[in-house]
Amino acid sequence: MSPGDAPIEWTEDGRPRSSLYGDAYFGADDGLAESRAVFLEGCGLPEAWAGRRGFTVAELGFGTGLNILALLDLWRREGPQGGRLHLFSVEAHLMPREDAARALSTWPELAALAAPLLAQWPGKRRGFHRIDWPEFRASLDLALMEVGEALSSWEGRADAWFLDGFAPALNPDMWRDEVLQAVAARSAPGARIATFTVAGQVRRGLAAAGFEVRRAPGHGRKRERLEAVLPGEARVPGPAAPTAVIGAGIAGAAARRALLALGVEGVQFEAEAPGAGASGNPAGLVTPRLDAGLGPVARLAAQAFLRALDVYSAIPGAVISRGVLQLAASERDPDRFARIAGSDLFPEGALRRLDPAAASQLLGEPTDRAGLDQPDALSLDPREVLARWCDADLRGRVERVEAVEGGWRLTTEGGETQTFRTVILAAGAELGRLWPGAPILPVRGQASWIAAPGPGTPRAAGWGGYIAPMAGGFLFGATFQRGETSTDLSEEDHQANLENLARARPELAAALAGAPMGGRARIRATTRDHLPLAGAVPAAPGLLVLGGLGSRGLTWAPLLGEHVAALAAGTPSPLPGDLAALVDPARRSAA
Repeated sequence: MSPGDAPIEWTEDGRPRSSLYGDAYFGADDGLAESRAVFLEGCGLPEAWAGRRGFTVAELGFGTGLNILALLDLWRREGPQGGRLHLFSVEAHLMPREDAARALSTWPELAALAAPLLAQWPGKRRGFHRIDWPEFRASLDLALMEVGEALSSWEGRADAWFLDGFAPALNPDMWRDEVLQAVAARSAPGARIATFTVAGQVRRGLAAAGFEVRRAPGHGRKRERLEAVLPGEARVPGPAAPTAVIGAGIAGAAARRALLALGVEGVQFEAEAPGAGASGNPAGLVTPRLDAGLGPVARLAAQAFLRALDVYSAIPGAVISRGVLQLAASERDPDRFARIAGSDLFPEGALRRLDPAAASQLLGEPTDRAGLDQPDALSLDPREVLARWCDADLRGRVERVEAVEGGWRLTTEGGETQTFRTVILAAGAELGRLWPGAPILPVRGQASWIAAPGPGTPRAAGWGGYIAPMAGGFLFGATFQRGETSTDLSEEDHQANLENLARARPELAAALAGAPMGGRARIRATTRDHLPLAGAVPAAPGLLVLGGLGSRGLTWAPLLGEHVAALAAGTPSPLPGDLAALVDPARRSAA
């Protein structure tokens, strides 16, 4: 059964009830009051977060999202000034959005909080899904998977836990000793647990995991509930120190954006202007890497793509158009397309396999190739993104990065120095100059563009090359020249791009013959395994990297920027542990 399969019945008094477990999602005595009494008071909130710069709450049993919204409501009223709330919740069987909306409509006082949650409801997509409430300085990582897998994948440490699965007699897997041991392993010193149940197996399991357990008065018709505390003193970090970000392409911009969202100042260094390197084209596509293996790489690619859609859609003027058609490039591709579209890695309808006739209709001219329609994929103006995310006061070119006591000393072109405890290298093709031995390879790419001929703009498409609408025309290309480092425009490469366009759009390419073309050539940075570098530089505490994004930098950058920023700030990452390992700079395949 997939994470989206949660058949719902409705009780006579209007409460949702799980057909799988035969239990209601909340009690008959006002679910919101129950959440506040059992979970918020049970975890000592709001007192427990007083004076904290960051606070992390984890939950087993997301259900309707009511507990999370009750917590957010308290946070927006009584959270510490400037603090950030990090939320993690697990749900094996997510209810349909329509049922959640119906359940939550009972409490109109939560409507402003529920709207972003329902707007980003992930549906039948297995894995981690991030939901933001930026106006309340809070974010939720919702893990749609079985509880054991979720806890082994999450690398955060919770200050408080809501244990809210269905009753132990109906859902024993969630209350196993192994699960409670994993809860303890993911808890910060002094962490508190609250739950509605006082079942003996739960009390004994929590005690065996190291918690001090006590009974407390229950809510409504329930006589008792449980509270538990992990021994130890909660660590209260001081104010966040500024983090240096070297680079103002999409990697550096995404890292700085994510740092700011965590309340950390990102001091940005760049030799020229934002987008001076590979990120400065007037258009680019946001599409997923398609991996029919449906394993960890496919999961990483899907999560990055879907996060990119959420983030870019919030930037006014950044999205040029929606919808990208991927055309088959080999005989195996139609079967690959069908396998990927039928997986649970993407929301229902996010990918649609097309026969050649349907692909021709979308493409705008006849093709004998099957296609994979991606209706939510984007043609994006990177310049709008960089203008929003980059520092207005760029600090110039960094010549050297040297380890010193307490951090890293940066020396700029003019000889000035500045020391930071944490530095993020996001310098694209220049990465090897700042990190000798960086496992990246240079690849020259030249894109061509032209004013749109005739009425309308061609639909975005990919086939080994690509075409992307842009303001006043469209862009196509791009060349892929390993080891080349020249950025001079080449007429020969314009012709190569035109010939590549003709393989998928012969009629359009013929209409462009002799037309004047503009273009741009820059150097991409890629890796041997074609996966990015996002994480700690080996044997260099406080030095992190976000690079090697290759030709899908626009897709990778938002999620991986959040991952690297979380490592820099010491907060929970949106990436599951096994996916973070894929992009770890210390991985063997990156060498």
